Amino acid sequence: MSNTDFSNLSRPLQPMPEFVLDALEKHSLLAAYKNRPPYQQNDYLSWINRAKRTVTKEKRLHQILDELECGDVYMKMPYKPSER
Repeated sequence: MSNTDFSNLSRPLQPMPEFVLDALEKHSLLAAYKNRPPYQQNDYLSWINRAKRTVTKEKRLHQILDELECGDVYMKMPYKPSER
């Protein structure tokens, strides 16, 4: 994996919960997650971490997995990956 630079983020860097990492690995989406820009990676984790209820965390995780699998969606908005 590439060394993603998170130093330009204006928001605090979010920790990745174990259940998120497990789900990304189980669905073979960790590479898709790591290929997203740092702000998107951090926003996804922040969104999950802010949820109070487990059911909400799971719902958000499933949305993220669907978006990563699709590849052209970010937070229900169209997303066009940049050419690297």
